[in-house]
Amino acid sequence: MLAGAVLFGAASVLAAYAQTSEMLIVARALLGLGGAALMPSTLALIRNLFHDAKQRAKAVTLWTTVMTAGISLGPVVSGLLLEHFWWGSVFLINLPAMVLLLVLVPFLVPEFRTAQRERFDLLSSVLSLGAVLLVVHGIKEWARHGYDPLPAVTMGVGLVVGFVFVRRQKHLAHPMIDLGLLGRRTFGGPVFANLLAMFATVGMAVFLTQYLQSVLGLSPFRAALWSLVPAVGAAVAAPVAAALAQRVDRAYVMGGGFLVSACGFLWMTQVRADSALWFALTGAALYAGGLVAAMALATELALGAAPPERAGSAAAVLESGQELGGALGMAVLGSIGAAVYSREMADAVPAGMPHAEAVRETLGGATAAAARLPDETADAVLTAARDAYTHGMSFAAVGAAVVMAAAGVFSLAWLRGAGRAKPPAEPAEPRSAVLPS
Repeated sequence: MLAGAVLFGAASVLAAYAQTSEMLIVARALLGLGGAALMPSTLALIRNLFHDAKQRAKAVTLWTTVMTAGISLGPVVSGLLLEHFWWGSVFLINLPAMVLLLVLVPFLVPEFRTAQRERFDLLSSVLSLGAVLLVVHGIKEWARHGYDPLPAVTMGVGLVVGFVFVRRQKHLAHPMIDLGLLGRRTFGGPVFANLLAMFATVGMAVFLTQYLQSVLGLSPFRAALWSLVPAVGAAVAAPVAAALAQRVDRAYVMGGGFLVSACGFLWMTQVRADSALWFALTGAALYAGGLVAAMALATELALGAAPPERAGSAAAVLESGQELGGALGMAVLGSIGAAVYSREMADAVPAGMPHAEAVRETLGGATAAAARLPDETADAVLTAARDAYTHGMSFAAVGAAVVMAAAGVFSLAWLRGAGRAKPPAEPAEPRSAVLPS
């Protein structure tokens, strides 16, 4: 965790002062590496510090609530910084938090070490990354240009690389992903449920942000402030779900959370370019609350199923599943919205119009092009673009609702009874991980 904090802080400085887009992309990749070391480490520490199931459930609920609050406050702080400082300030704001972590953690958090040292398999890392990139790229290109042999081949190659990755894990003494642990109902099930939840969460987050800024015309700071409304629903949902799980099988609570989120996404299908702000935020609060409730319980169930000595690996798999779900959500739901937008704008924009290609591709392109067009033409372009964008968002919301309904059915069918299963006996705790009562 401390190494991740050092890398995250250094990468933040590099990103803030990046001179080219390529340099910024590299810095963002390093930020991803730092974050990948930070988040699973926090979950692994929770697993080893709280052996009592009830205490661990409270800790994970608090962890989820704080994470949700951080995700919600991030855009607010960034919007405020962008209105008063240059764009690099949104990266430098990370430094005080990283310094605080480096100073306090060695004194406040006991260290936990596993007796067995495992080697990092670089080839497995390359295979997993290659599989995800190829599949996501193929999906996006297919949605952008329609069916073409090249995107189909790209996705096919990605699936083959993913198959090779899984086969390699079966034969390694120290695999990146413990397939035996992943095969457990109480671990693999929650990992898959979280993957589906992040699919919908991240996939729709991009739509909502653009809707508030580019359709309703809010500034980045005001849009971020209004985005706190769904976060309030999410912050309330996590502890309520944890309390219900003490009385009811958590599979029912998770299924209910996914059902609430599906209703929220169906609500979002009715949002239009001229809808009231409160209408869109109500739908967003519904789906965010349902998703966070389900994810908090899934995370706690997965951590409880992992042996303490495998906590780090288990947390990394859980986090990787969430990241994969988010990447697929952006690719699939984003591609659905982009395809609908492009089709409608192709009919609305004449081929000979200046900047027609940019207008047809994205709402951002239409907004930029409108600034260089005569007023009457610009108004017509913006009206058509905003209508097409909200229609695309509606179709993407339908896709998210279907996935959430499937996640609810999966939770009820696969995880029912898992939440009340008697936990296995815990091995003796390492001396460095013991906390006072």
